[in-house]
Amino acid sequence: MTLLYKWNATAPDVELLRTDNPTEIAAELQTLGVRYDRWATKELADDADQDAVLAAYAEEVRRISEEENFVTVDVARLRNTGQPDFAETARAAREKFLDEHTHADDEVRFFVEGSGTFYLHIDDTVYAVVCERGDLLSVPEGSTHWFDMGVADPQFCAIRFFHDGEGWVGDFTGEKISARFPGHDELLAGK
Repeated sequence: MTLLYKWNATAPDVELLRTDNPTEIAAELQTLGVRYDRWATKELADDADQDAVLAAYAEEVRRISEEENFVTVDVARLRNTGQPDFAETARAAREKFLDEHTHADDEVRFFVEGSGTFYLHIDDTVYAVVCERGDLLSVPEGSTHWFDMGVADPQFCAIRFFHDGEGWVGDFTGEKISARFPGHDELLAGK
């Protein structure tokens, strides 16, 4: 279930908003310039690689790329298939995205499978969007944010869209604000 949480940046223990209503989520995020949408999903093979994911969603990728002039599209996938180094791979990936950062490009993600939480730090407010399969989220260029895929069962597959050929480039703020807010696992558990 997609969820939206809202807190004052200095009071992470007091929820200002919590909703799972897609219309409310879209309306609240729209006030921030954040696009939230739902797309139909497709079944993929367990071993689907980037080419297979992009082929399955070729029409959707073509349409949004033409509408928004994206020049680079790729797939980020973290999935435990029994590989011996999965825990270390997942830990390193989580640490990379968990630090607050911005981008010189919009951060646009379509969740093909799994889940993850985008945290937006806008002025004195923090918003957490728990995204799941079928969610499209577009965080505007320059927005301060971080991403958490959790620790308990970190698995997701997302199609990523970029306006330039560099792909994902983060400009880290050095702030450790993410440590003060409930993580992805806690939000999924309703804590």
